[in-house]
Amino acid sequence: MKKLAVVAFGGNALIREGQKGSIDEVEDNAYQTCEKLLKLIKRGYNFVLTHGNGPQVGNIILANYAANKMYGLPDMPLDISVAYSQGYVGYVIEQQFRNVLNASDIERDIITIITQVIVNKDDPAFSNPTKPVGPFYEKEEADKMAKETKSVFAEDPRGRGFRKVVASPKPLVINNIKTIRRIANEGHIVIAVGGGGIPVFYVKENKLQGIDAVIDKDLASALMAAQLNADKFFILTDVPKVCINFNTPQEKTIDKMNIAEARCYLEEGHFAEGSMAPKIRAAINFVENSGKDTIITKSSLLGVDDGGTRITMV
Repeated sequence: MKKLAVVAFGGNALIREGQKGSIDEVEDNAYQTCEKLLKLIKRGYNFVLTHGNGPQVGNIILANYAANKMYGLPDMPLDISVAYSQGYVGYVIEQQFRNVLNASDIERDIITIITQVIVNKDDPAFSNPTKPVGPFYEKEEADKMAKETKSVFAEDPRGRGFRKVVASPKPLVINNIKTIRRIANEGHIVIAVGGGGIPVFYVKENKLQGIDAVIDKDLASALMAAQLNADKFFILTDVPKVCINFNTPQEKTIDKMNIAEARCYLEEGHFAEGSMAPKIRAAINFVENSGKDTIITKSSLLGVDDGGTRITMV
């Protein structure tokens, strides 16, 4: 049986900094990212792809807000917006990956699975929203939208403006995990747990219901990777390696760290919430639950032997 990898795309793999997110931009970015995955195919991997949805779900929320204000169309809850983004982003990745495979004369099926993920409705995250979604705003505009929509906005740690933040509960159970495992092990490419999955909970026994939240994509991807018994977990971001003392004169890149070191850096505040911190937690979770490595890197270094930061057990 071939090795199995789980590869987590960041939402910014589809919308780059400074772009507006036109479909031409999104498709071109998806194609370029999928091209990098050919390295894994050539190295004998089957894989499951996951993707972020921060920019996309934020734009869906914004469009829904405008339609509600201008035309009185009904407001849609956040779980529905996440479902929209799963279908839309999955379609784009699936199509562009097909184009990449066709250009290289590789035949594999590519399947997008709209994935529900069960969370605890009493998760403390619901009283402390931290997950950024959508575009960046100037402070005045963010304050105005916060007042009008009763939303919470927070300043970006990299100084790019203010973004809406929402609850991000811990993922507990990924629906259809057996089917995802079977399809991937048959050699097909699966796109699942998009945007961290659609957050749902049991409102009563045997009855699921959506809940207003966005699950962290990296934590849900780590859970899925462990449950799939993946051989490797890749988290793709917009920097080549993890840094400590980021954006200071003392900035230092990390080639390798074990989970004890990663926890120490987390506690010392080296990794910003809404940015690198959840990726480090996801890496720790996968390594702890599987005994295998996580690699955090940018897509251009995917499959390069010394590319990215490797997080290990010891």
